[in-house]
Amino acid sequence: MAPVDYEILLFFDEHPIIVSPHVLAVNIDYDRQYVSKRCGALVGAGLLGSVDTGLYELSDQGNAFLEGKIDGQELEAPSE
Repeated sequence: MAPVDYEILLFFDEHPIIVSPHVLAVNIDYDRQYVSKRCGALVGAGLLGSVDTGLYELSDQGNAFLEGKIDGQELEAPSE
């Protein structure tokens, strides 16, 4: 996982809302395109859910990961 992945997950943990990569990027101070790419990777790993085209939320698996109930090695590795 890239360092930004944890920031993305923590944002959703602190703000249980549905957001676009643009809104997310502004709030965590990363490039929108990079955040969008990482959101796609986190969806692939099951940590985020894709609500609609370009909108994301924390998945149940993502929540369990943040709570320490799922080991990061159990997840499908998000690609860079």
